[in-house]
Order: sequence, then C-alpha cells, then structure tokens
Amino acid sequence: MADAEATTPKSHDLQALLSSDGRDFLVRNNGDHVKTSELTGKTVGLYFSASWCGPCRRFTPKLIETYNDLHTKKDHFEVVFLSADRDQDSFNEYFSKMPWLAVPFSDEETRDRLDALFEVNGIPHLVIVDPSGKVVSDEGVGVVGDYGVDVFPFTEERMKELKDEEERAMREQSLRSLLVSTSRDFLISSDGTQVPVASLEGKIVGLYFSASAYGPCVDFAKKLVEVHGELNKKGESFQVVLVSLDSDEDSFKETLEGMPWLALPFNDKTCSKLLRYFELSALPTLVIIGQDGKTLHPNVAELVQEYGAQAYPFTPEKVAELEEIEKARKEAQTLESILVSGDRDFVIRNGGSKVKVLVSELVGKNILLYFSAHWCPPCRAFLPKLIEAYHEIKAKDDRFEVIFISSDRSQEAFDEFFLSMPWLALPFGDERKKLLSRTFNVSGIPTVIAIGANGKTVTDEARGILMTHGAKAYPFTAERLKEIEEEIEEMAKGWPEKLKSALHDEHELLLTRRRTYVCDGCNDQGTGLSFYCGGCDFDLHPNCALMKDEGTANGDADHEEEAPNEGWVCDGNVCTKA
Repeated sequence: MADAEATTPKSHDLQALLSSDGRDFLVRNNGDHVKTSELTGKTVGLYFSASWCGPCRRFTPKLIETYNDLHTKKDHFEVVFLSADRDQDSFNEYFSKMPWLAVPFSDEETRDRLDALFEVNGIPHLVIVDPSGKVVSDEGVGVVGDYGVDVFPFTEERMKELKDEEERAMREQSLRSLLVSTSRDFLISSDGTQVPVASLEGKIVGLYFSASAYGPCVDFAKKLVEVHGELNKKGESFQVVLVSLDSDEDSFKETLEGMPWLALPFNDKTCSKLLRYFELSALPTLVIIGQDGKTLHPNVAELVQEYGAQAYPFTPEKVAELEEIEKARKEAQTLESILVSGDRDFVIRNGGSKVKVLVSELVGKNILLYFSAHWCPPCRAFLPKLIEAYHEIKAKDDRFEVIFISSDRSQEAFDEFFLSMPWLALPFGDERKKLLSRTFNVSGIPTVIAIGANGKTVTDEARGILMTHGAKAYPFTAERLKEIEEEIEEMAKGWPEKLKSALHDEHELLLTRRRTYVCDGCNDQGTGLSFYCGGCDFDLHPNCALMKDEGTANGDADHEEEAPNEGWVCDGNVCTKA
C-alpha cells in the first residue's frame, strides 16, 4: 500500500495554490478579476514565462493558437500566466497579448511559491493540471510545440494515441498523409493559386525546408531553381514543395514570389508536423519523397549543391554512384584540381591583389588551407599559434605553405587580418572559397586542412593537431602522429601518475588518456594525455601541469570581442554555422 501511495500523483487544490491572503481572484489583461473558483472542472496550464526571454516569446504565439483553438471547440481549458518579468510595465506589455488569466504581478510571494513547488528551473515552462488537481505533464512546452490542440487533454493516454498515430503514419506514409490536413488538400503556387496535392502523386517531390533570411538557404535556393529548371526541361517529373520556417508572412510571400515551385500556406499547422516528423536538424533541408509516397532520402541539399541535376532521382543507387564518383575524385585530387577554377589559377601574397602566385608554383609543396575570419574570436586566438608553427616549419622545409581562405565581411576586414599573416591567401570574395568549403565540408572556423605534396588530403583536423603538437606534427600524416604518440609515451614514463596543481587544488589530477579536451590552464585544445580530474571535468596539458611555476599558467590573451558574422555562432572554441 505504501508503494502504491508513493507512485500516485499528488492532487493540488488550484484554488488555494493560486490565491493568497486577501486575494481569491486572477486577472485578465483588461483588468477584470476572475474568481479562482471558476477554474473548477477545467484542465489548467500554469505558464511560467517572461517578456525578456526569447524562447518564451517564440513559444507564446503557439500556446495562444492552441488556447484559442481549444476555446472554439470546448471551454474546458484555461491558462494562468506566472510572470518572471522584472517590472510591472514589462509584465503589462507581455500580458496584453495573452488571452488567458494571470496571477497579479504584485503577488511575488505566490509566484515564488509556485516556482518552488513545481521545480521551475527554466522558462518557458508549462505545467498541465487536470480537473482533479493532478499534474498530467510538466513538459507542456514540448507537447504543445509538437502537437498543438491535438494533445488535449494532455494525458499519457492521449500522448500514446498520438505517438501510435505517428508510427502508423510512418508505416503507411503517402504524399497525402504528409501534405494534406483536415482543413486543406491543396498547396499554393507563387501567384496564390491553389493546386491540389493529388496533382503531385506519382512524381518525385522535394520537401524544401527553408528560412528566407538565412544566408545558406538563399544560396541554396538559387541552385535548386537551376536544378528544378534543368530537370523539368528534360521532362522529368520532379516537383518542389516549400516548407517555410518564416515567422513573417511578407517574407514568406517575397520568398515564394517568382519561384517555380509550390508551397504549404504560410504558418500552416502541417509545417510544424513535418519538422517533427522528419526530425529537422539543419537548414537548408531537401527531403525527397519517391513516386510511391515513401521517403527516398532525408536530405539531399549537399548532393544538389555538389552535383546539381546529376544527383537526380536521388535513389540509394544514385547516391551510391555519386559516392563512387566522390571516392574517385578524392583519389584523383591534385592541388590544381581544388585551387584552380576557370581563369582563377592564382593566390595572392601579402601586399595586395596584384602580387599573384600561380597555383602551379605551389605544386609539390605541403599546404595548409586556413579557413578563418577577423570577426571570429577563436580564429584570432588561434592565429598566433599558427604563425609560430609556420615560421618553425618554414625554417626547416621551404616546401611548405599556408593559404588563408577568408569568411570576412568586407575587403577592409580581410586586408587588416591578412596583413598580420606571413603566408598566401585567396583574394577576398573569390568564388573558389565556396567550392573549397563544400569540398572539405567546412561548417566551422577556424578550420585547417592539410594537403600533402601529392595534392591529396592528409587530414581535415590539422587545427587540433597544431594546437596539441605545434610544428613538430609536420607534415601532419598519420605516420608522424604515431611517432609523436610513441615519443609521448616514452616521455610519460618519467611523469607522475598523479599530482596536485595550484590551478586545481581541490583534488589530485590523474594522468589520463583523453581523446580530445580543452586545457583549463592555457585554453588550448589537447589530445592524448592529460592530467585530469573526472569529478570536476578539469584538464591540464602535461606541459601546463608540470610547469615549475604553475600559478603562471593562463588562458589566451584577451581579444577584443567582435559580433559574429550573420548566420554563425561562436562558442569560444569554434565559430559554426547556425
């Protein structure tokens, strides 16, 4: 009996919880008072949110839509806003857009009590309480975001029904099950014409997930228009359906205008269903649906960007064929094949675009392709390490060079950054930058690709190798790294198995084999051996841990912060595409 009681959800008296001494009412945004007793018999969502919270502002419209839909069909659902705003004005501005109730902003004590009771550790947070006072879900944000009005009354049984429906839909997937809703069986063209979904049956369809303001989507759309036109000119039955992630209808219309394909209507409920169904994780994404309505490929965006219409019809056999082509291309790779495009057969020396060096003059050298930008703090932090290694390697082997490939915003920023470098570069804005980024799948900077004397790729992880081993890793081959590991193992024979450090005096550090880490002493990336505290996840490079004056170890010098480029996010170690 005791065990049964322990697992039985506790019932709450919402009237008591939401009231306080002298107050037995909630408020609407027009100032009206609503007795807490009016919540009796209703499912209630306790919405912990704040105007200053970006995720809250993004989720609130979805909750408003769900709330309004439920009130249209039934009056058994209510929401109570519990604000984490900093002042009354912010509360009023945010609450003015909400159609539900709220605990008065002045009653901070009640809000704090409910925060603690429901263990609210982050916002937005939505707790669903059924008419009996039992919590049926403390993950309301996720379930409303995923299912909207369909999840009512938010019970485990209803969630199971929805998941079972999704699994059945996957087994029985068709173009209709993907694109038709209870209120709509059509798509729209760029001029607003309604086109029946049925007209696409029997064709290969690309579901194009895109956001109009996102640079990579803008670039990809141009390529997709070209491929779409080429395939249709050949008489192929290929169609594209835009699934827009735009939050602004004008942006949606502007994006669709003039495009040769169809789209789901703006803000259509099916959009969010498809995002979840295909587990969208990147933009742009082009999901291919075969003639039988089944998924042929979860995302061919890279294939289209790389191979264009040659990737059609995107079947497993075609993908395997392209993989063989790519394998052959890599085997045939030369320095000229990756660096020469049309009449662009040169790089530049520091000093301006007129100081040209032909790519043919670099053949036979070991080359590092250095993808970087002045606006990127990790790039500026890494640059001194690369310059140090460059001079050290160059002094021993003149058959070595570095080529800077810039993601800078302007010619001026490029010139300023390049001026600090002792090596070569592609000219600013050179079209070969995009080709190289695609060839080596560069999604974050700084990235360093090592190209051997034969023109083949040695490693795409040269940055980490340089951070760990510096110039002694040259020429960055697997054989050289193995030699270094053997040297380290030999050297480590004289190191202590554990030690105390002034940089981490809480616990002893154990000499540990680590695949990769960031040293908490110097902030450099490391691989291999570390003096490590597992409980605190604290690492020290052996050279930092074994310094005589450990208190002098420190991170990189401060760098003036600069805003990341649009479409990029910097986490302190690398800047990646958002």
